[in-house]
Amino acid sequence: MSNRRNFLKISMVAAAAMAGNRVFASPGKGDKLPDNIIYTENNSGRFAKKVGSHLPVVTVDGNKVTVKTEHGMSEAHYIVRHTLVSENGEVLGERTFHFSDPEAVSVFEITGDHSKLYATSFCNKHDMWINEVVL
Repeated sequence: MSNRRNFLKISMVAAAAMAGNRVFASPGKGDKLPDNIIYTENNSGRFAKKVGSHLPVVTVDGNKVTVKTEHGMSEAHYIVRHTLVSENGEVLGERTFHFSDPEAVSVFEITGDHSKLYATSFCNKHDMWINEVVL
């Protein structure tokens, strides 16, 4: 379980870097991650028809950030996790879902000054999706 958590945390930082159009080197490898690991609205790859149900929708109200993925939740296919990452790669919040949850919605209270946030949504079948929010 620890290895999976480490992979997800590294993926969040990678997602933030890739969404910001920066080259991200894999830790210890110096290689750029393949384009088909993390998906965005403009880089949906093989999942072009999945953008509407997999890209996290972010709303900001003061220091409250809500992340919602318009995706069904069933044992066979569901959103596993949301993560909120700052521009510098700091994980500001994370929530793991169970397929029995009624919907994939997370609410995070953030502190400090941030110019950008990255919200991720991880689907058990369609990988990781990220949405950049400029504050």
